[in-house]
Amino acid sequence: MPSRDYANTRYSGLDEITTDNVAKLQVAFTFATGTLLGQESAPIVIGDTLYFVTPYPNILYAVDLTQPGGALKWKFDPKPAAASQGVACCQPVNRGPTYYNGRIFYNTLDAHTVALDAETGQLLWKTRVGDFNYGDTFTMAPLVVKNKVLVGNSGAEFGARGWLAALDASDGSIAWRAFTTGPDSDVLIDHAEFKPFYPQYRGKDLGVSQWPPEHWKIGGGTVWGWISYDPELDLIYYGTSNPSPWNHEVRPGDNHWTNGIFARDPDTGKARWFYQFSPHDLWDHSAVNENLILDMQWQGQMRKVVVRPERNGYMYVIDRVTGEVLAADAYTYITASKGVDLKTGRLIYNEDKTPSQGRVVREVCPNSPGAKDWTPSSFSKRTGLIYMPHNNMCMDWEVKPVSYIAGTGYIGVNARFYPGPGDGNVGELMAWDPVARRKLWGVPERWPVWSGTAVTAGDVVFYGNLEGWFKAVHAQTGEVLWQFKTASGIIGQPTTFRGPDGRQYVAILSGIGGWAGAMVSGELDERDPTAAKGFGNMVGELKKQSGIGGMLYVFALPR
Repeated sequence: MPSRDYANTRYSGLDEITTDNVAKLQVAFTFATGTLLGQESAPIVIGDTLYFVTPYPNILYAVDLTQPGGALKWKFDPKPAAASQGVACCQPVNRGPTYYNGRIFYNTLDAHTVALDAETGQLLWKTRVGDFNYGDTFTMAPLVVKNKVLVGNSGAEFGARGWLAALDASDGSIAWRAFTTGPDSDVLIDHAEFKPFYPQYRGKDLGVSQWPPEHWKIGGGTVWGWISYDPELDLIYYGTSNPSPWNHEVRPGDNHWTNGIFARDPDTGKARWFYQFSPHDLWDHSAVNENLILDMQWQGQMRKVVVRPERNGYMYVIDRVTGEVLAADAYTYITASKGVDLKTGRLIYNEDKTPSQGRVVREVCPNSPGAKDWTPSSFSKRTGLIYMPHNNMCMDWEVKPVSYIAGTGYIGVNARFYPGPGDGNVGELMAWDPVARRKLWGVPERWPVWSGTAVTAGDVVFYGNLEGWFKAVHAQTGEVLWQFKTASGIIGQPTTFRGPDGRQYVAILSGIGGWAGAMVSGELDERDPTAAKGFGNMVGELKKQSGIGGMLYVFALPR
């Protein structure tokens, strides 16, 4: 699976590549993706085959690792509807496939999930789970838990109503679907089992009453990020995205159950607890980031926790049994809020920054993509540290009138992004100690860091940047030990694996795009500061550093 394990650690026990020899890494082979938009997929390796998914048209490639240069074993073209590209918020990206019981599962942009025979590529089933005509698109990587393929929709920027669905891995039938908004019966809240820690989540049908009349039907809260699973507690954990539209004045109320984390029973989908990171979200701080499942020392005793680097700029430590917030520490420069009240669990907004019609709110930090977007962190079982890609960006924000029309943009905001205070570097790879609750070191980057990370037992952290540099960093010191310039910016997720020949390899997809790279791959005009939903104001120069293209790079030590 893209996250390597159910705990979302992205930690590999391989140690052939170490801090002493990583500088000798060489290209073992490359493989063209045939597509030019953002390459966000994680490559996964099962036996002697590597699999990855392209952005639209979502072709899945199976690469034979036993052949010199990684020959094509087979490919599958799902032929998604071309019209679905028009409702992809931030390019028609795909975050990869997952493997389970001899099958490869992945999502297509037009809201289908497919299952293929991992050896032959034969289509076993294909299920339509959503409707892109109403804004549903699929960009996330599925997760399989107890024979259920968990998938969620994107599309809050089009007023899509969010949900997580469980499909039977055997035949693709839908076992259950839990909506993010609406009555308890739709959200799969049974108050005999739903025991949230904080009282603001205990009322009846809050997914209706915390919205204007009928607005919950177009309220967003889509589920396109990462899912974790604790086999001992038998609970899945996942985040819900921003409410629709971005203009908060249209939707008074806390807007349950958007911008939060659910714990659910994977068999029934019933909710066990919920916590909302950003009630009545003001800034598109979608809460879809990874949840690291850790057991760690907390105030003298072992606690079962979820550690969550959130888009709003706080590093949360949450008891994963009860949903109690144990800590919420700022890890970046923040003006949008003033902290988290641990007694009530509520984010304390900075009232001076509250947007209103006819007023441009300036220096809102972090900006909409947040201090950290979907790009996943990794956790080392050796060092006990979290290796997190994150950003230091601010914005100007202006709400404007907006109306809902099915299948069209539903945002209601003009945004302009720019670097936060400091030395002009807006991205960073950070090492964070979750027990000491502090940053240990950082590797600065000029542009936002839109790549995930992976860490190994050899104490090496891998990640890429928007200029196309793929880097290896010492997990204990932050020293950059090796880097290689790929042909395009990197927004993908690194993978390390043992090949059929017994050697350790490292793989990454290069290909700029997504939200941060759309100015380049979409060839947008940097004279429009609101282009790419705000990025036009700051990354136009990136066109000089990164080419356009899609390429898989695989590296190894010399023989």
